[in-house]
Amino acid sequence: CVLQLLAMRKDSKDLLLCFSSLLDPKDPIAIERLNLMNMAKLSIKGLIESALNLGRTLDSDYAPLQQFFVVMEHCLKHGLKTKKTFLGQNKSFWGALELVEKLTPEAGEITASVKDLPGLKTPLGRGRAWLRLALMQKKLSDYMKTIINRKDLLSEFYEPNALMMEEEGAVIAGLLVGLNVIDANLCMKGEDLDSQVGVIDFSMYLKDGGHSSKSAEGDGQITAILDQKNYVEELNRHLSASVNNLQAKVDALEKSNTKLTEELAVANNRIITLQEDVERVKEESSYQLESRKPSRSDSAANGQALGETRKQLKEETLLRLDVEKELEVQIGMKQEMELSMKMLEKDICEKQDALVELRQQLEDLRLSNMAHPLQSADAGSKQKSEAIARLEEKINQMTGTVKQMETSEKHVVKQARNLNSAAGKLLQLQQ
Repeated sequence: CVLQLLAMRKDSKDLLLCFSSLLDPKDPIAIERLNLMNMAKLSIKGLIESALNLGRTLDSDYAPLQQFFVVMEHCLKHGLKTKKTFLGQNKSFWGALELVEKLTPEAGEITASVKDLPGLKTPLGRGRAWLRLALMQKKLSDYMKTIINRKDLLSEFYEPNALMMEEEGAVIAGLLVGLNVIDANLCMKGEDLDSQVGVIDFSMYLKDGGHSSKSAEGDGQITAILDQKNYVEELNRHLSASVNNLQAKVDALEKSNTKLTEELAVANNRIITLQEDVERVKEESSYQLESRKPSRSDSAANGQALGETRKQLKEETLLRLDVEKELEVQIGMKQEMELSMKMLEKDICEKQDALVELRQQLEDLRLSNMAHPLQSADAGSKQKSEAIARLEEKINQMTGTVKQMETSEKHVVKQARNLNSAAGKLLQLQQ
């Protein structure tokens, strides 16, 4: 009976495929995937047509939109793995939708909003809220493509033959692109998403042939509009990316321009300061040149004084050389006199020792001759006295010589000091 009703529609090819596949029991899982894909096609197509005819923003009470979410829920539940918990068995597609946040960071806003919604207590309710928010953002197709392309991550939640793991899932993700032409404003605060029962209403797709013929005529227009809309959106994305890149370049140029302006201002200030310093130095140098500029008479007097000074310097230099030569001679004489004085002192010491020995001998002779006659004693004593007198005279002469040498040494030292002072004065004059 259902097949007869569908045969009355001109655009019921998808529904015919859906129900006719039930007659082939070879692969029930593949039949389920095909049925869900066909129902998704009908749901998306009907939603787009009705929304364009309505011409306004859709809300939560719009029936085709509700049916679309029911169909998407069935597609996402197909082939889910059952997870056992201490409360029982859990079977929800919320875990798979949470992968989008890891793969696409911009989806984190939707996940955070879903978790912040009050009244959502079950993973099923969070998944339903996530679908509605993604549709309002017009990102549902992008997010579905993101998770479908990562089957290695989906395998944790789905069986290998699930719809999301096969080609049907990629087809549904491609069909979702057409929903970007729809504007929806869905309020979920007062809606009970946890306990809703998702049942597909086939009566929405069993309509009279007149309406179906009208809808068939508008398919070409809808396809053209969708193509134009997709092209405009893609162009808009490229333009947005170009605008963002240009804005970043403009910001970088503004920063560099500001930095260059500051450096230019600092450089100008330094140039002005240097120019002022140059002007001041020029004024000072010109003033010093004017103050130091001598007259002709002064220059002649200075030249004559300079000649006299040079002549006097030559004389003083010659005098200094003579004094240095004389000083060297005096130093040599002093060294010879010191040597002779040392020799005289040595000779004096020897004479004094000899004198002491002679006196000792004289005393001995006196003692020994006391027993001899008086004449012999007088003659010996005279000889001894004469020898002693001669020795004392020599000692006096040598003592006078030593004194003279000491006097001459003092005189030489005094002359050497005078020469040294004169040489120092000449050096100062020469400098």
